[in-house]
Amino acid sequence: MVAHSSSLSRVHKAALRLFAERGSTVITVSELAEAARVARGTIYNNGLSPDTLFEDIASQLSEEMNSRIIKSLAHEEDPAIRLANGIRMYIRRAHEEPDWGKFICKFAFSNKAMLGLWTGQDSPVPDVLQGLDFQRYNFRKEQLIAVMAMIAGGVLTSIFMVLEGHKTWREIGSEMAELVLIALGVDNKEAYDLDRQELPTLLEA
Repeated sequence: MVAHSSSLSRVHKAALRLFAERGSTVITVSELAEAARVARGTIYNNGLSPDTLFEDIASQLSEEMNSRIIKSLAHEEDPAIRLANGIRMYIRRAHEEPDWGKFICKFAFSNKAMLGLWTGQDSPVPDVLQGLDFQRYNFRKEQLIAVMAMIAGGVLTSIFMVLEGHKTWREIGSEMAELVLIALGVDNKEAYDLDRQELPTLLEA
């Protein structure tokens, strides 16, 4: 049984804050329940185990973000636009939810549970491969891992720049998405224009 989505949302936000503030993957169910202002039973009802609390939260968060992007861009047929907008959505969310951004920056590359952000079924990988199949991109298929590393590194660095106040999410989001598309083979002017279109709303999962 899964608790009401509002309770799960409070649990996620509280977990993000605690993990990000401490820079540690260790918190207790009691600490999380207190921070989220829910009963301990609510934690268990959402499929979270005391022994794997960080991994459970991290897995849920990676699935949640990518599924929201897929839902938000469901009617967009161009894989290049989907990829560019997905990059910008990550960066915008970090601006709107700094604890989420800090959590991503701290743990995205240091924990296996977070790898779904970049390598899972709902990650950008299918869009990148579709762009290659549609001849929107120009890279060798064996370079896919390097391409995903470039995208992930660019997104995380951009999030850090936003959190530190060096760039606005709009500036760095458009610039990073533009550079990624150019690196993948999209024409410079087209990449510039695509990455400055109005960004769709990030829908709830």
